[in-house]
Amino acid sequence: MKKEILKRITAKPGEKHKVSDFKTDYTAGLSKQKGEKLLEESIDKLSKLQDKLYAQDRYSILIIFQAMDAAGKDGTIKHVMSGINPQGCQVFAFKQPSAEELDHDYLWRIYKCLPERGRIGIFNRSHYEDVLIAKVHPAIVLNGKLPNITKTEDIDDKFWEKRYRQINDFERHLTENGTIVLKFFLNVSHDEQEKRFLARLNDESKNWKFSAADLKERAYWDNYMEAYSDMLTHTSTDEAPWHVIPADNKWFMRYIIGQIISDRIEELDLHYPELTDEAKIEIENAKKSMTKPQEEKPKIKKEKKDKKK
Repeated sequence: MKKEILKRITAKPGEKHKVSDFKTDYTAGLSKQKGEKLLEESIDKLSKLQDKLYAQDRYSILIIFQAMDAAGKDGTIKHVMSGINPQGCQVFAFKQPSAEELDHDYLWRIYKCLPERGRIGIFNRSHYEDVLIAKVHPAIVLNGKLPNITKTEDIDDKFWEKRYRQINDFERHLTENGTIVLKFFLNVSHDEQEKRFLARLNDESKNWKFSAADLKERAYWDNYMEAYSDMLTHTSTDEAPWHVIPADNKWFMRYIIGQIISDRIEELDLHYPELTDEAKIEIENAKKSMTKPQEEKPKIKKEKKDKKK
């Protein structure tokens, strides 16, 4: 991928960001046909890289998706990861915390779902919900029964600063221990979201995707954009930068995400484990035993029957 394209969609660590600074319809001058072809190449490359990732068993990959409703998280996961071996991949969708989860800190349920070495983990929403929807609706924080937080007035700027720091520390810990963290914010426009909601309402095969809660949250659009802007500003780090993906054109969104994932994994210089001398000898012996010609079975002479006179 060209550095210019990557630069345009990356929230540079240490700088203040606004969602409005990133275009939702950017396509880098590519045609849809070209983008779809490049996606196919990324899918093929990712399939081969996954095999080495699993065999080497040294790194794990954590892919995080955050977005407003109807931005295309599910479809992106389906298309970009279509060449992945399901045995080496796991997807988790984080929704409203359960009673058990609320009795632990907000990262507890995240730790339980982290990918093992050699595997790819995908989060459809993540721990960032606790600085997004929780920031738009602060009363949610009270459900966690935190010390000294008994009313929404207790949830001030310092509270959010601490939470951003906790998330950064958590992700730094992961990267220092072999987990590559890739974060994607699917940036869909207000108008495009409306079109997709209407498509869900008018297409019976998509009716099941619609929820009245989606429209309710849409009314808080400006609040969410502010929360996402703060997220980009405070949690885009050198170890785990945020990629702000233009989501108005699904084909470009899928292409760019597939490219970023495959390029990042390729940088790890993965390889199949090197065999010991003893293992190599065993393989050679196995080859010989498998290719050794079988001993000819003794031929049994058949007696000729006397001809009838």
